[in-house]
Amino acid sequence: MKEMNSKLLYAITGASALAAAGSCGVKDAPKEPQKPLNIVYIMCDDHSYQTISAYDNRFIETPNIDRLADEGARFTNSFVANSLSGPSRACMLTGKHSHKNGFTNNEHGIFDGSQQTLPKLLREGGYQTAMIGKWHLVSEPTGFDYWDILTGQGDYYNPVFIRNGEQIVREGYSTNVVTDVALDWLENRDPDKPFCLFLHHKAPHRSWMPDTCDLRLYDDIEYPLPDNFYDDYEGRVAGANQELGIVKDMNLIYDLKMADKENEFHTPDNVSLENYGRSLYRRDLKPGDEIIPGRMNAEQQAAWDAYYDPIIEQFKKDIASGELSGDKLSEWKYQRYMHDYCRVIHSVDRNVGRVYDYLKEHGLLDNTVIVYTSDQGFFMGEHGYFDKRYMYEESFRTPLIVRMPGGKPVKAAKARTPVYGPDTYGHRPNDIDEFVQNIDYAPTILDIAGLPIPEDIQGESFLPLLRGEKPEKVQTSEGKGWRRSLYYHYYEYPAEHAVRRHYGVRTERYSLMHFYNDIDEWELFDLKEDPMEMHNIYGAPGTEKVTEELRKELVRLQTLYDDPIAEKNGF
Repeated sequence: MKEMNSKLLYAITGASALAAAGSCGVKDAPKEPQKPLNIVYIMCDDHSYQTISAYDNRFIETPNIDRLADEGARFTNSFVANSLSGPSRACMLTGKHSHKNGFTNNEHGIFDGSQQTLPKLLREGGYQTAMIGKWHLVSEPTGFDYWDILTGQGDYYNPVFIRNGEQIVREGYSTNVVTDVALDWLENRDPDKPFCLFLHHKAPHRSWMPDTCDLRLYDDIEYPLPDNFYDDYEGRVAGANQELGIVKDMNLIYDLKMADKENEFHTPDNVSLENYGRSLYRRDLKPGDEIIPGRMNAEQQAAWDAYYDPIIEQFKKDIASGELSGDKLSEWKYQRYMHDYCRVIHSVDRNVGRVYDYLKEHGLLDNTVIVYTSDQGFFMGEHGYFDKRYMYEESFRTPLIVRMPGGKPVKAAKARTPVYGPDTYGHRPNDIDEFVQNIDYAPTILDIAGLPIPEDIQGESFLPLLRGEKPEKVQTSEGKGWRRSLYYHYYEYPAEHAVRRHYGVRTERYSLMHFYNDIDEWELFDLKEDPMEMHNIYGAPGTEKVTEELRKELVRLQTLYDDPIAEKNGF
C-alpha cells in the first residue's frame, strides 16, 4: 500500500501538493499540483452504525446523512483501533495506534500535542485548519489556526467552550451551537486558502439529552428488542464481567432522567443518587437567577419539566404497584434509552443538513470532500449492553461515509470477497467493503490534499478505494497491498464500565481476542456462522488450525505495528 501513492491519479481529485512534510521521511511525493480540495470532517461521539438509515433502517431515518452516502461512498467494514473516545481521536489525529501516539485511555491519558499530527501537516501544506466542538484530549489543541472546543465531555445545554484559550458560555443546544460556530468560521475564513474543518459533536454521548423541540419525537414508536438482549454470556467470562448492562447498570436518574423533584436535595451518599439527578440538567436551584454553565435556562427547563414530570409520576406509580418489574422494567429502560438516543441523532442529522446546505449555497460542494463518521461504534442493546469498549462488532465497527466533490457515487470494483458482518446493510453499487480503520483517516486526508504522507504513519490512504480501485489483499510485513486483517487493543481497566483489557485480530471470517491483565481469557467467533458473537469456539474441537493461523496473524500485526504487548504474549 505504501507503494501505491506513486501510482495515484491526483488529477482525478484535483489534489494539490503544497509543501513537503518537514524533516521526517515521507512516502512517494504526489504529482503536479492542481486546485486543492477542501475537507469537512464531521465526527460524532458514540454514533452507532445501527442508527444511520443508510446502514440500518430499523430504528431511525437520517435523510441528511443518507444523502452523503447516496452521493458518495458507504464503507461497510469501517473499524476503530481502540473503542474509546479520547484514544480514538488520538488515532485519527496521528494515523497511529494508541501505543504509538501515547493516548491509550481516558482515565490517565493526556494527549501529547507536541507530536506530529494531521492538522500540523495540513497547515505546513498551506491549509487553514479549524477544530470546533468536542476535543476530549485534555491538553489544548495544537496545529489549528482556530480552535473552539467544548470543555471535557461537553454539556448538551448552554455549553462551555474554550475559544483559542478563552472560556465562554454559549446559550443553546450543543449540536446546534457547534454547527453555528462552524458555519461562522466558514463564513469568515480566508477564501484564498483551502481549508480543513474538524466539526466534532458531543452527541450522542451519554446521557442522551434531546433538544427541547425533539422531546416528544418518536413517542409513538416501540423499538425492536435485539435478539440477544437477554444474553446469558455462556462461555464468555470477559463478556459477562462488565458494568455496561442496560438491565443492571443503566442508571434510572442519570441516564433515564427519572429524578424526582421532591428528593433532589438528598445528601451525596444517598443510595437513590437523586443528589446528582436534576442538578445535571436543570438550572441552578440556589438563590439567584444566574445561569450556571451547562445548566438549562428557564425556558429550556420549563419545556423539559413539562415533558418529563408526567413520565416520572407514572413511573413512580408503576414501580409502586409492581407493574414495572423484572423483564418489563428491563424493556422499559431499553425503550427510554432508545427514544432519547434517537432523538439526539435526529438533531445531529438536521445539523448535517445545515452544513450541506451551506456548502451548496456557497458553491463549495464541487470542491469539498465531506466525511461523516463516529469516534467508535455503540451497543444499542445487543448483548444487553450500552456503551462500547469491547472488540465485539457493534463497538468495534464505526460508520464511515465519504462524499467526494461533485457528488458522484463511487463505482466500486466487481468480484468482491465477502466480509462477514451485519446482515442489515444490503448491497449498494457505491459500497466499499475493504477493511478500513481510523488510523487511515490522517493519511487519506493528506492524500486528498495532495500532501506527502510521513513514513511513520501506520494507517493507509483509502483514496484509491474512493476511486474504485481494487487493491489486492496481499499485505506483507512490509505493508504492501491492502490489509487482510485488523488489529485492536483496548487498555482502560480498571475503570468505568469494567471492561477488561484486551487485544485481538479480525479477519474476513473470524474474530479472535485475548483478555489479559487480571484475567487470561480467549474468545474466538466465526462471524459467518455466528454474526452476533454468541458462541465462543476457542478451544473447541476442530478449531485448532484456524486458531493457530489467527494467533500467527495476531503476532504479525503486533510486530508490524510495534506493539510492546507482543513481547508478553507467550505464544
